[in-house]
Amino acid sequence: MTNQYKTLGEFIIEHQDSFKYSSGELSRLLNGIRLAAKVVNHEVNKAGLVDIIGEAGDTNIQGENQQKLDVLANEKFIQTLKKREIVCGIASEEEDDFISINSFDNNHQNKYVVLIDPLDGSSNIDVNVSVGTIFSIYRRVTPVGTPVQLEDFLQPGINQIAAGYIVYGTSTMLVYTTGDGVNGFTLNPALGTFYLSHPNMSFPETGKIYSVNEGNYVHFPQGVKNYIKYCQQEEGDRPYTSRYIGSLVSDFHRNMIKGGIYMYPKSSVASEGKLRLLYECNPMAFIAEQANGLASDGKKRIMEIEPTELHQRVPFFCGSRKMVEKAEEFMK
Repeated sequence: MTNQYKTLGEFIIEHQDSFKYSSGELSRLLNGIRLAAKVVNHEVNKAGLVDIIGEAGDTNIQGENQQKLDVLANEKFIQTLKKREIVCGIASEEEDDFISINSFDNNHQNKYVVLIDPLDGSSNIDVNVSVGTIFSIYRRVTPVGTPVQLEDFLQPGINQIAAGYIVYGTSTMLVYTTGDGVNGFTLNPALGTFYLSHPNMSFPETGKIYSVNEGNYVHFPQGVKNYIKYCQQEEGDRPYTSRYIGSLVSDFHRNMIKGGIYMYPKSSVASEGKLRLLYECNPMAFIAEQANGLASDGKKRIMEIEPTELHQRVPFFCGSRKMVEKAEEFMK
């Protein structure tokens, strides 16, 4: 069955010319992410058999309890990208500050920085629910040959040159874009190879699924409450179906295939929202827009927000175009 599909490696090489900075470096970088994803997938699949579930006993920069697999996934991705000697810097949701990388033989000549959420939805591991990894790639803005600076990471989403996610579920999929559409690759665990299984992925223009943590309803702004009530009204193709996994990657992936909207608004207990602009919202917004969807903070395009700090949070509304536009109408 797999012979009818291209491998991820073949696909990357075939499509190098559609990438405006084509030099082979991006291919090596994506291959590094592919390798780390397979390692993390192997560890995720052992959860429950070895001592890697539950809390690690530490908190991250956001004050959230780290899961053991958060720490493990973070280490694996950082180690793999460092060893490949392709990137000049890494920023992770699990690290207080960015990591500057200098290969001994090239004196800061690498051009790319990677921002990563190593294990999105990691608290779901304990109950065997899908989790994921999110990554975003930029070209540095400081001069090549010098150590990376904070400004290399604080770039608006429109500057992304690639972004993607890995979902560790009933099957493991890597989905990514370089600004030329969105393609999904499924891991054949017997061979350890990703095959193109979902070419040219696209959000339906509208859908029947809304994804939001309704347990926070009383804390939401009135516009969000009104939109949720709109989703629940019996009229036309409504009511919509409520589906919320609690893993952004999983909710986004389902909605892209079936049509829907994902919402994590600001609230009276999270005045700026909960999701991180650089590690979660920007990469997912890039993928959404490349897949005929939209991503907004409720008022403006996510990818045009100018970041001011590494762990900045923003409200997030993302998914099928008409559903996001309707949600924005309610929030005006």
